[in-house]
Amino acid sequence: MNITIVGSGFGGVKAALELAKDPGNQITVITDKPDFQYYPALFSTATGYRHLQSWVPLGVIFAGKSNIRVILDTALKIDPDARLITGESGKKYSYITCIMALGMVTTYFGIKGLDTFAYGIKSSEEIKRLKQHIFTDIAEKRTLDKHYVVVGAGPTGVELSAALGAYIKQICKRYKVRDHKLHIDLIEAAPRILPRMSERASIKVEKRLKNLGVHVQTGKAVESANAENLVVNGKKVESRTVIWTSGVTNNPFYKNNGEHFTFAKNGKIEVDNYMRAHRGLYIIGDNASTPYSGLAQTALHDAIFVTDNLYRRKRKYVQKKYKPVMPPVVVPVGHGWAIFEWHGITLSGRLAAGLRRMADLIGYRDILPFGHALGVWRASYELEDDYFPSTAR
Repeated sequence: MNITIVGSGFGGVKAALELAKDPGNQITVITDKPDFQYYPALFSTATGYRHLQSWVPLGVIFAGKSNIRVILDTALKIDPDARLITGESGKKYSYITCIMALGMVTTYFGIKGLDTFAYGIKSSEEIKRLKQHIFTDIAEKRTLDKHYVVVGAGPTGVELSAALGAYIKQICKRYKVRDHKLHIDLIEAAPRILPRMSERASIKVEKRLKNLGVHVQTGKAVESANAENLVVNGKKVESRTVIWTSGVTNNPFYKNNGEHFTFAKNGKIEVDNYMRAHRGLYIIGDNASTPYSGLAQTALHDAIFVTDNLYRRKRKYVQKKYKPVMPPVVVPVGHGWAIFEWHGITLSGRLAAGLRRMADLIGYRDILPFGHALGVWRASYELEDDYFPSTAR
C-alpha cells in the first residue's frame, strides 16, 4: 500500500509506525515540523526541565524504517476528488490513501492584545521566549512581576500554574533575589477549574493549588491585554507575564478547504463509521468530531483503528466500525501529586502521580524503542542546561 500521512503528532507518528511494520507499505509523512512534540511534557520543559522530554526528532523515531519518507512542507490545499495535496512550497502531492492528523492550533478568541503580549508554551520558541523573560526580570533586573498570570484552567493551565512557583523560586535562590512577593494567579472563565473533569476532581485540585500558593479565580473573563496590564471582568491586573493556555481551535487547513468538509458544531470534521471524510481520506485525532477527541490517547486509538482497517482491507477482511474509548485523565499538580479520573474513579496524591509517570513512559514507548523511551522519560527528572542562560553565569 502507498499511504500519505499529513501531520506528525501522536496520531500521525503512530499511524506511520503501525503501517511501517509491513515492508510492502510505502509511507510518506508530510509535516511542517522535524520533531515529534510530546505535549503532556510542555509545562515541565517550560518550568526548567529538559527539552528532551518534549521533542524527539522524527529521524530518531523513524530510524531503520526504510519505507517511511518524511517531507518537510505545510499542507495548504486538498482536492479529494483528484486526490491531490498542495504544499506551501508549491509542490503537489498525489495520494491513494491519506490520513490527516494535523492537530489543533492556538486561538485567542479575538481578545485584544493577547496575540501580542501573552506568552505561550505550545512550541519550543514560545517556551524559550517565556523563560528568557522570567530570567531577565529576576537575574538582570532583580525583580519579580506583580502577578504571574496563567489564563485557562484546563489540564495545561493547572499543570503550569502548579509548577511555576517552584521554578521562579529556584531562579530567585540562584541569583539571591527575595521571592516573598511571588504572586501566581490562575484565571478561568468557566465556573470551576478542570471543567471537563468531575466537580469532585475540581474541588480537590483547587485545594491543592491553593496549598501551593496559587490564587485561583473562576468565572472571570479576560477582556484585553497590553504590555503592563491584563483586564479581567473590567478590572486591571498589573502583569507583564500573562501565559495563555486557554484556547485551541481546529487547524485552519480545514476552514481554508471548507468546501470539501462537513463541520460539526464544535468546528471539527464529521467522519463516517470508518473515520473517513471522503473515499481514501481519513481524519484522525484532534480534528475529527468524535467523542474524546483532543486527547493524546484518542489520537493513538484512532491511528491504530484506521491502520488496522487498512490492513483488513488489503487482506479483503470485513472492516470494523469505529468505537470511541474513554481514556483516563491524569493531571499532575506540583511535584509528587496528581489527580486521576476514569469511569467515575477519582484518585489523587502520590498514587495518581505514579500513574501519570507510568502513563508518560507508555506514551514514549508508543513511538520509541524501549531503551530510548526510558531515556527520554528520565529526562523529566533532569534540569535543563539552559535553565539559566549562559550570559548571566
